[in-house]
Amino acid sequence: MFQKAIIIGCPGAGKSTLGRILSEKTNLPLYYLDMLWHKPDRTTVDRDLFDKKLKEIILQDKWIIDGNYGRTLEMRIQSCDTIFLLDFLQ
Repeated sequence: MFQKAIIIGCPGAGKSTLGRILSEKTNLPLYYLDMLWHKPDRTTVDRDLFDKKLKEIILQDKWIIDGNYGRTLEMRIQSCDTIFLLDFLQ
């Protein structure tokens, strides 16, 4: 069983839905990158603050991270043990 997973893929493919299902079944904490990036007023945080928060999550023993954010993808790939890549088929 995985302990550190990322869920990536195109918009509308079901990343958030899969994240919720996996989190419920595994009891792993689920983190949404959109929630790290956007403030409550829908503006965005500074890149350094985003990176700091993401690194704090990655240093934990267990997690599921939902979101693309290509700039930080390599960091997440190097830290995870499982990658779920979702595609939207019509």
